[in-house]
Order: sequence, then structure tokens, then C-alpha cells
Amino acid sequence: MTAMRHVAALYDIHGNLPALEVVLAELQADPPDAVVVGGDVCAGPMPVEVLRCLCELPWEVHWLRGNADRTVVMGFDGTIPAEVAEHPLYQGDAWVGTFLSRPERDFLDSLPALVALSIEDLGPVLFCHGTARSDEERVTVLTPPERLARILGEAAADVMVGGHTHRQFDRSVDGRRMINAGSVGRPYERRPGAYWLRLGPDVRLMHTPYDTAAADEAFHARGYPAADLMFATGDPDAVAERYERTSDQPPAPDSLIDPAENPLVRLGR
Repeated sequence: MTAMRHVAALYDIHGNLPALEVVLAELQADPPDAVVVGGDVCAGPMPVEVLRCLCELPWEVHWLRGNADRTVVMGFDGTIPAEVAEHPLYQGDAWVGTFLSRPERDFLDSLPALVALSIEDLGPVLFCHGTARSDEERVTVLTPPERLARILGEAAADVMVGGHTHRQFDRSVDGRRMINAGSVGRPYERRPGAYWLRLGPDVRLMHTPYDTAAADEAFHARGYPAADLMFATGDPDAVAERYERTSDQPPAPDSLIDPAENPLVRLGR
């Protein structure tokens, strides 16, 4: 793999076009060699606008599948399970599915679970949505070091970038490192704004403010069923504690990733 100088990682955009636009304005001012779109792209109030905006980026783009991309496809197909269909987020996924074209649905369904890039001074970096074994497995600021070490060891990654839990961190254990890029569109942070990541040659956890009140009003006006959840995230530490209480539950079968899909495993790392 040829090393890239600068990569931007945009995770968990969740159909939030105003948040995406302010991040892209920063990238226009300091362009990357490539952008990683880390999953959960359009499960939100402006799904098609976000998807088409990303498809028109002037840089090399590497896409990942997130868990919400799978459920948006289920929304298009009408296959969201009845036992969760009344939850606002799943109602939102079904709503999003009504706006997608068949090619857009098929594009989301075809996304890879893992991507590996070589980045200057960081070496090979594995990008996933949750972890290398599941797009729903959660790693938080509170994940015990021994569990994090197992996750990174299974991934065969010295440096791994993920998202899913919507909160930035940069953690190291046993000589390996996991970085959470945060969430562009629906962060669980103490300050409002868009959270994302610059990589190469160092690691920069980025925060870009924007008018979240105006965005919230626009999202409700569009009739998005989960609009109340876009910015009402609660205390970030309480969210992490809640996630950790369920960390011993096995990932759902639909979320599992075949180890053969891991580019670093294929390279024999």
C-alpha cells in the first residue's frame, strides 16, 4: 500500500447535511488525499442530499458499511423486524427507505465492512464501523483495557479507526491504538457541533461548530420520525456506561464480519 499524507475520516453522518457541509468547507481549505466515509451515512433527516453530496466529492473516497446502512436497506425492502419497527430510530430508517432509489439502495447494500489504508507516520490503518468483527460491537472511553486489547488483537491492527458510539477517543493498549472518529451528524459529546478526524502525519480529533438549533428546526419540519433524537443525546458518560453494561452480549448475526474480509489478515499481518 502506498502511504497517503492526509486522510479525513467522516463517520456517523446520519443524514445531517448542515453538519456535513461545515466539515467539507474545512476540507476544501485543507484538502485530504482521501476521505473515509465510515458508515451510518444517510439514516437521518436528509438522506439523499447527504448521499449525493458524498458521491460528488472531488477526492478519493473509501466507503464503509455501518449498522444503520443495513437497516436503511431493510427499510427500503420493508423487512424491518416487527419487534423493533415502532422504535423511532427504526421508524426513521423505514422513512429514509422511501426516499432512496433502487441504485442508491443497492449501493448502500454493497459497501464493504472494512478498509485498510497506509498513512504517513501511522502505517497501515484499519477502518471499521464498530470493530473488525461486528458493525454493532461497541468500544467506548470506558471499555476495559483487556477487552480493547482483545479487539485490536483480533483485528490484526496496530492502528484501528472506528465509530458507532458517536464519541471521540484515542486509546492505546499493548502497543496498539484505537481511535474513534466521533460523529459528524449525531455526536454524544458535551459540546454541539460536527466531530470528525484528520489522520497523517499525526492524529487530530476535529470539532466543527454549526447552527444546530436551525438544523434541529429543519429536521422536524421535514417530518423525520426520529428528529427528537438527533440532538437529545444525554450525558456522554452515562451513554458510555449504558453501552458497557451490555458489552458481554454477543453481536447480532447480521452484524458479524467474516475475518476473510479484513485486508490486514489477507496481507498476513
